[in-house]
Amino acid sequence: MKKPFVSPIDKNANKETQEMAEFYEETLGFTPNSLFTMMHRPRIAKAFLEMNKSVMENKGRVTSALKRELAYLSSMTTGCRYCEAHAIRAADRYGSTQDRLEHIWDYKTHPSFSDADRAVFDFAISASQVPNAVTDEVANNMRAHWNDGEIVEVLGVIALFGYLNRWNDSMGTQLEEPAAEDGVKYLGKKGWNRGKHQY
Repeated sequence: MKKPFVSPIDKNANKETQEMAEFYEETLGFTPNSLFTMMHRPRIAKAFLEMNKSVMENKGRVTSALKRELAYLSSMTTGCRYCEAHAIRAADRYGSTQDRLEHIWDYKTHPSFSDADRAVFDFAISASQVPNAVTDEVANNMRAHWNDGEIVEVLGVIALFGYLNRWNDSMGTQLEEPAAEDGVKYLGKKGWNRGKHQY
């Protein structure tokens, strides 16, 4: 794309946009262009923000770091470069270790990952494909390691990023520099680049 489909609203445009910006300054260290594209219809942005808070809330074993790792794998599966960079940056900020970040695509064999991690990552990749690739085998492996509430939490992350992947790739959202830097740092060796999200 030669330019984003729709340009984001200025984060200082009004009180609503400023409040949204403050929340994301804390979570990502910058305000995402995607949210301010949604702000052309404030109810969509507010509904997304509430869904984001609900999905990313910690209830136990599905940690903040794990949720961001799942978000990355889901986004990588769908091919959204924007969300890949955001998710890997958030995983770093929310406690994922350097070892896990650098070897996330080796999760099936790398010692940094447990059998429970392997089950949840297989599920994330299968659930993110179109057509959906979740089989009885994938589901049974999840049930062996995670309870119903945890499975709902995990699928919440995958579904949330399914929305974001479609939003940002269709909008051609411009990638912010801090996310781009982390994309290069953690994903560059695997061929990551900004793709359509650079102008």
